[in-house]
Amino acid sequence: MIRLIILGAPGSGKGSQCKWITKDYNVPHISTGGILRKNIADGTELGKEAKGYMDKGALVPDELVINLLKNRLEESDCKERGFLLDGFPRTIDQAKALDEYLTENGIKVDKVINLHVPDEEIMGRALNRRTCENPDCKEIYNMRDNPPKVEGICDKCGSKLFIRDDDNEATVSKRLETYHKQTEPLIAYYTEKGILATVVGQERLEDTIALVKEQLK
Repeated sequence: MIRLIILGAPGSGKGSQCKWITKDYNVPHISTGGILRKNIADGTELGKEAKGYMDKGALVPDELVINLLKNRLEESDCKERGFLLDGFPRTIDQAKALDEYLTENGIKVDKVINLHVPDEEIMGRALNRRTCENPDCKEIYNMRDNPPKVEGICDKCGSKLFIRDDDNEATVSKRLETYHKQTEPLIAYYTEKGILATVVGQERLEDTIALVKEQLK
């Protein structure tokens, strides 16, 4: 069993790291987006409440997100195999609320992985990113580092590649600004607790994976 939190700016490659960690460690990957979507789809009371905020274009309050997360952590797979938290906590207040819940239930986080990638590199990745339009594939390419064999065509399924609406300089800059203001303080927070490990994201995914594996030994 392993209990992990992964931090990193949007575009730092957290999703790619979560894929192999989930597979290699057989640990449930838990993202706030995933929890919200499932509860809304299942029509739970908390899901209905969250949908009310989302339909108005408002942020779902921390208290509601934390209650959704608590319910997820109490499911059998998390109790038996641990968890990998992705996208939560995003703020110091969320981290403190999570700590309170974990302490009450005698649960300790084994490691917090901080995936560090410079802003310029994240911007470069976003502007060069292409995504497969096939909803069953969604393979991602980078025209600079990992281009498709045929320009504009997915290697895996042959569908067309497209540029996501949010892969533009203005949107990426705004997301990075929010990250530095709200989420980056968590680095110092978890460093003080002695459970943070910073990994510098490399150009090759395999190299970053190797560095993360070293931290999880």
